[in-house]
Amino acid sequence: MELQDFSIREIHRGLVNREFSAQELTKAYLEKIKKEDKRINAFLTLAENSALSQAKKVDEMIQANREIPLLAGIPLAVKDNILVENIKCTAGSKILENYIAPYDATVIKKLKEIGAVILGKTNMDEFAMGSSTENSAFGSTRNPHDLTRVPGGSSGGSAAAVSANLCCYALGSDTGGSVRLPASFCGVVGLKPTYGAVSRYGLISMASSLDQIGPITKTVKDAKIVFDAISGKDEMDSTSVEIPKIGNGKLQIPNLRIGIPKEYFIKGMDVEVERIIKEVIKKIEALERVKIEEINLPHTKYSLATYYLVMPSEASANLARYDGIKFGYSPGQAGSLLDVYLKSREKGLGPEVRRRIMLGTYALSAGFYEAYYLRAQKVRTKILEDFNKAFEMVDIVLTPTSPAPAFKIGEKITNPLTMYLSDIFTVSVNLAGLPALSLPCGKAHGLPVGLQIIGKAFEETKILEAGEIFEKLCSLNRRFISPT
Repeated sequence: MELQDFSIREIHRGLVNREFSAQELTKAYLEKIKKEDKRINAFLTLAENSALSQAKKVDEMIQANREIPLLAGIPLAVKDNILVENIKCTAGSKILENYIAPYDATVIKKLKEIGAVILGKTNMDEFAMGSSTENSAFGSTRNPHDLTRVPGGSSGGSAAAVSANLCCYALGSDTGGSVRLPASFCGVVGLKPTYGAVSRYGLISMASSLDQIGPITKTVKDAKIVFDAISGKDEMDSTSVEIPKIGNGKLQIPNLRIGIPKEYFIKGMDVEVERIIKEVIKKIEALERVKIEEINLPHTKYSLATYYLVMPSEASANLARYDGIKFGYSPGQAGSLLDVYLKSREKGLGPEVRRRIMLGTYALSAGFYEAYYLRAQKVRTKILEDFNKAFEMVDIVLTPTSPAPAFKIGEKITNPLTMYLSDIFTVSVNLAGLPALSLPCGKAHGLPVGLQIIGKAFEETKILEAGEIFEKLCSLNRRFISPT
């Protein structure tokens, strides 16, 4: 078995037992990236020198017989909207093409403190705006399962890197499904934490009330390890919280109540995806004393429209800072200050980003604020109330992650509305601020299908433990993928 095929605990065991060194492991990943990533385009920047330097420090700790943390010496990839000091951070945009991060994001600081090895930065839809990673200014990422298809977005580079064994795990960000959708398309595990469970300090903002950093991993157990390492209160992020301890940490499967929302099995959903999800539900129902019941989330049908008002509104405010003066792309000589603004944005921002800025600016403008943005926030409250009512009757909610498997590159890029529909099963979780996990549960048309587990706020432990059980039921070997 190649080193790249191991899970986090297996690598940790190998390092501690001196079966291989952290430097050997890091070199193996770097060589694999150089050999295979030309076809996938998962990485935008490699941090070869700093990665080997960090690996060397871990080896020295092991040689000195010092105890090392679980993630020490284990190589990861980082989505290119999360700041890593002294490494380029583009957010997939030409306007930040040469921007060097001046500090570490809190999640990066936490991982560096326990000895994690950062291999590099991964491709993404520009400013996390997209569902396919086709909106990157630096070319599309390809799905390792089928190089003619998208890996999902916006964390497509991170999911593709994990799927193709170019890293052990990766960090992504999820604003409307951007960790879960690519995890589903690439056949890996993706966790979107509760809003506030993980610090957003050092994450380039898209929509501040929706953004969350989350792990993309090979297994559910790995997702829990990474989540535990990056979560918690941060004084640099006032929206972050100390995660409350709920329950005894052991999931009681014999008494588990699972809700299946009828609104998630919609007309137009891929027949094979629906069949696979329903087969998994039957397997779960066969477990001892598990109770499955149909639930109603009546405002789900408004979630996509609500999301595409709230998100562009917040994005238009957040992206106002990219003006071609303080930092980012500058057009050079211009006739006036207004010319600098107009030209830097015209040349530096892609069409999808400009589209969403215009939508958001319109929704926030005088005379339209109450009709659009304010009304969307009221519907957002109703979506959360639906989930709260459901969780009075059930412990977790099961849904498909996506209505269809990965689509062809170029298939939807010219029709924004059909692209937005890819997020139909994921956006409501962000609007409600809840945790959700996507894990692979089968294949439709030869492509991975994701099962989504939604939990109550700050009950990541419950959905992760349920995920481990459902993962075994699906009995999938997805750790050995070569690009095809």
